[in-house]
Amino acid sequence: MAAAAFLFARAAPALSRRLVVSCAAGQDAGAGGAEFQGKVGFLGLGIMGAPMASNLVKAGCDVTVWNRTKSKCDPLLSLGAKYEPSPAEVASSCDVTFAMLADPESAAEVACGDNGAAEGLAPGKGYVDVSTVDGATSKLIGERITSTGASFLEAPVSGSKKPAEDGLLIFLTAGDESLYKRVAPLLDVMGKSRFYLGDVGNGAAMKLVVNMVMGSMMVSFSEGLLLSEKVGLDPNTLVEVISQGAISAPMFSLKGPSMVKVAYPTAFPLKHQQKDLRLALALAESVSQSIPTVAAANELYKAAKSLGLSDQDFSAVIEALKAKAQSSQQ
Repeated sequence: MAAAAFLFARAAPALSRRLVVSCAAGQDAGAGGAEFQGKVGFLGLGIMGAPMASNLVKAGCDVTVWNRTKSKCDPLLSLGAKYEPSPAEVASSCDVTFAMLADPESAAEVACGDNGAAEGLAPGKGYVDVSTVDGATSKLIGERITSTGASFLEAPVSGSKKPAEDGLLIFLTAGDESLYKRVAPLLDVMGKSRFYLGDVGNGAAMKLVVNMVMGSMMVSFSEGLLLSEKVGLDPNTLVEVISQGAISAPMFSLKGPSMVKVAYPTAFPLKHQQKDLRLALALAESVSQSIPTVAAANELYKAAKSLGLSDQDFSAVIEALKAKAQSSQQ
């Protein structure tokens, strides 16, 4: 069957969604609403996880949270969330558990390690990993989760801090389709659209391809800003020209003005962008696909990390280009 046959999409209007979610068993979502019955767990309250979990709490869901640094749970607790001291205890106390971790190692540890979520899972429960990981890690996690009798869905997101805050993420899901349908109302609280892509690994692959393109675009955009300034043009005007042409992209309009001001407020950390490029390169190698532009971009993000910019926004990669230019002039 063609790959396209596995693709199902549901897009909701970004600002005019009329979604009613009921998360308490037995409650009625109302006419035209969507209903999720049960308790929701959320593991990982970083730059993305915190606003995602917050939106679930604000939608009226019964949410239990965990984070390595417990103090990061405090804002959620003040909104009405509950707390458990380990991923296993969250998973045990909830019907469906979401996980948003920083990297494949963390995602695997939280799911499969000592006191990991798998230890608290059982038949009838679900585990949804919204972290960005490689396909092999996602399959490893999925095998451990399903060995408990629970259901598994990978659901990495496209979008950064602001879309997470606004509930406008894009979910790229794969795995247990019944779990996908079960948690659809929750995904709709946190996102503006969702795609079901078939078998576990497809969601991870799609996310890596998307972030591969994004990282490469940012490098090219950075080169354009620097070149325009070097030849006496106003880089702000370049941003405006690009925003009105065929290559217009929200990323350029959003990031450009602050980049010109040498400001990189973190929406998507540079270290995570480099991690995704590394994983995309490994994915390409596994199928013998050449991606030389991505390989070159990856080196620049690595150089930016060496400059101490890991926790800055990924747009700070422009500083690696500046450093490279200065070095060539010496």
